[in-house]
Parts: sequence; structure tokens; C-alpha cells
Amino acid sequence: MSNNQPVKRVNRQTWHFDQNVRLQSSAVAVGPKEGEGPLAHLFDKIHDDMYAGQQTWEDAERQMMEDAVNTLLQKAGITGKDVDLILAGDLLNQNITTNFTAEKLAMPLLGMYGACSTSMLTLANAAALVNAGYADKAIAACSSHNATAERQYRYPTEYGGQKPPSAQWTVTGAGAGLVGIGGNGPRITYATMGKVVDMGIKDPFDMGTAMAPAAASTIQTHFEDTGRSPQSYDLIVTGDLAAVGYPILKELMLTEGYDMDQVYNDCGLMIYSPDQDVFSGGSGCASSAVVTYSYIIDQLNRGLLKNVLVCATGALLSPVSTQQGNSIPCIAHAVALEGGSKWNT
Repeated sequence: MSNNQPVKRVNRQTWHFDQNVRLQSSAVAVGPKEGEGPLAHLFDKIHDDMYAGQQTWEDAERQMMEDAVNTLLQKAGITGKDVDLILAGDLLNQNITTNFTAEKLAMPLLGMYGACSTSMLTLANAAALVNAGYADKAIAACSSHNATAERQYRYPTEYGGQKPPSAQWTVTGAGAGLVGIGGNGPRITYATMGKVVDMGIKDPFDMGTAMAPAAASTIQTHFEDTGRSPQSYDLIVTGDLAAVGYPILKELMLTEGYDMDQVYNDCGLMIYSPDQDVFSGGSGCASSAVVTYSYIIDQLNRGLLKNVLVCATGALLSPVSTQQGNSIPCIAHAVALEGGSKWNT
């Protein structure tokens, strides 16, 4: 089959990748709190301080994205010149982490913004470009940092403002995946692109409630478009609904006839231990990226999981619009992964 064939559109929101598109390599870099969590043994680089050896938190976030991409290249045995394109995004205004990192890496860039859904937004589009033959190798990457996100979206860390239990802890870290045709990594089979859903939630400290309906919309659309069900997957994960949004999504899906109880988890709950002080759980671009590009890829490559659906969730939060009394629109993007060469050739 020619690599120049276009992506097959299953329906309005879902793409099927008919080529042998795979995650050929992946890497993550994280901060100290993430390095104390249950997945630490799978992380490629753990920084022992929030500054990552830099002068500012923003520089620290750039360092982590650079660490993730460079480690990915080392693991794949290639250089940046072998990569046709990097698709990346972050949470900061004008995607400054992405732009400065891409300049240093000297790679052609497609900067993308989907709030905390950016991990799967970039991966889906990287897979589409590779499947269609517009790139031989593409990198999908994203990052977030607790201190940079707090400064931009809520209160600066130095302010010391109190937060309600529904608040979440923005994950400090970066994840990157290398997409190409062939190889032994997990195959990327489908991507379902979400619609913006706004349920009228105005509280910036309750992202789980705001994002859960967007996740439900995308996952239900994925099932309807592909003919799949929760039982088609060994694991379905959302990006960062955490303890508040997790049960809401399960209830919303059950109402539509989909019982996900046996296969569903949330990256915002997986990355930290229950005894870590992270309010209701993790959030941020890095939440789904770090878990996907470490734990999930490892499980797929080892054959412990065969089919996984990653639905990255994002609150399209703007401090300006929120302070003007607007509600918070949300979106979710999902990518289906199948186990490595052991399971499909």
C-alpha cells in the first residue's frame, strides 16, 4: 500500500490511519514531585528541583521539553536532522515553551494549542501527516509546569492563596513521541477529534467538572464512529479529570449505555501517590503526556496491554474571559493505540 494514500476519514470527527503508523520512540522528563510518584521508575529524567538548573520556572519548562525530545532522539538512534517536523504545544501564552525549544532544536515547527488536551492533539496530527506521506518522521511533544501555570492562570505561587479540594496540581514535566512508518512500537490506529463543550462552569478551581462532559462527548463519538465499545480496550484513560471529574465521566458514559468501570483510569490520578498533597489530582499538558509516553507505551511494548484509548482532556481557560464572567469551554481529543510488533505486523 502506498504511503501517499490520504488518511481515511471514518466520520466527521474520526480518522483511521491505514498505514503502519507507529510510536517508534518516546521519552519524558519531570520535576521532583512527579519523581516521587508511583511511575518514577519509568521516567527518563527526573529533575530534583523545580528550576531544573535554570534561572526561571519558564526556562525550567523549556529545559524539560528539550530533555524529552533529545532523550527520545537518543533512544531512537537518530538526530534532529532526521525529523521532518515537530508538533508541540504548552499552556503558556503564545506557546513560548514550544517556540523557544523548537528554535534551539532547529526543527520545522507546527505549534499547537489545545490546553491540557495538547498531548493527543499533537500526536493525532503527527500521525495524520505521517500516514499521508507529508512527513517520514514527526515528533509530538508538550509540556507544563506547576509554577508557570499557576502564575498565568490563577495566583502566583509566592502569593500563597488557599485552594479548594476540587483544585488540581499542574504536572511539571514534558513528554515526546516519535511517529513514523514501521518499527516495533505501538501502532496508532484511530484519532477522534473533539468538539468544544461548554457546560457553563465558571470556577477555575473545578476543572474536573468542566472537562468531564467534553471527554464523554469525544469517547462516545469514538465508539459510535469505530463500532468499538469499552470492552474493545484493555485501558481507557483520560488526561486530567482527577478525583472530581473521574466519577462524573463514568456516570455520563453509563447514562449513554457504556460501562467503563473495569477499564477506565485517569492520568491525573495515576501519576501521584494518594499520600502526595496534590488536591484532587494532577492536571496540565504533561499529565497525559508523561503517563502515555512512559507507562502506557511500556505496557504496550511488553504486551501487558494490547489496546489503549488515550483521551486527553483540556479546559480552554483564559484568565481574561474568566474574570469577565465567562464560563470555561473544554475539549478532548482521543488516540487509539495497539501493542507493538509482538501483537501486530
